[in-house]
Amino acid sequence: MDVSGVQTAAIASSVGQNDPVGIAVLKKAMEIQEQTAVQLIQSIPELPDNIGQNINAKV
Repeated sequence: MDVSGVQTAAIASSVGQNDPVGIAVLKKAMEIQEQTAVQLIQSIPELPDNIGQNINAKV
């Protein structure tokens, strides 16, 4: 189970508007999440052209 989203939400709720260190940490956490999401999306293999074109239905 990935809890990094919860961690970012917790950091965001604890960061004050005048806390530059907290804001920098939050931005870095969001950048890391973005990079992880891009890697996950890129790791999805391409399906062959014949996959998903036919529906087998038996009644």
